[in-house]
Amino acid sequence: MRAGVIMGLFGIVTAHAGQSAALEPFKAHYRAEWKNINVGTSDLELRRDGTHYIYTWKISARGIFRLVYGNDVIQTSRFSADSEHVVAEKYHAEDGASRADLAFDWPQQIARGQSESKPIEIKLKNGTQDVMSIQAEVMLGLRNGNLPKTFPIIDKDELKEFIYTQEGHAEIHTELGKLDTLVVASQREGGDRVLRMWFAPSLGFVPVQAERTRNGSLEFAMRIRSLSH
Repeated sequence: MRAGVIMGLFGIVTAHAGQSAALEPFKAHYRAEWKNINVGTSDLELRRDGTHYIYTWKISARGIFRLVYGNDVIQTSRFSADSEHVVAEKYHAEDGASRADLAFDWPQQIARGQSESKPIEIKLKNGTQDVMSIQAEVMLGLRNGNLPKTFPIIDKDELKEFIYTQEGHAEIHTELGKLDTLVVASQREGGDRVLRMWFAPSLGFVPVQAERTRNGSLEFAMRIRSLSH
């Protein structure tokens, strides 16, 4: 499933001085690129569901790429959050007829579900995230200044350890204007793919750009076009 390979890319956190960090509902629109070619669009929405959050990411192909990728790739994560951490609860992904579902049973420390009709049962580690909820967790870590160096993440049917590295500041030009950003790179231990994200503190640490490279060559990128709350 492409959804599991690409991974959820974005999330948003805002806070005011003297207050606890909070996840603020938002809608964002991005341009999607494959090896520097505009291949479609991506939309993210974070909304409240009572005391929980629903985070949805959709990628839609355009033009001739629609002939190859005729179905939208959709991922959804349901989680709870306080000012420090995100607690993953449920994850769903679909890509045409392909499906993945996962439920986190924290009292039993087990995640159960299925991926492309294959049953899944994975022993959870403390702080385990799905490929969408991890982005909200990273936002909280950056805002609080305590982003861990590694995270356990369930990707498809495996629990994988990812290394997160803060690479410093970078000023970039976007459709929202010129922005000062913090750059964070993530990579599976021993893997050859790197996901690099640019977060804008002036926008509440919203990620305004992301690029995935493999052995140093750009594969997939997302660049922000609009943002609303």
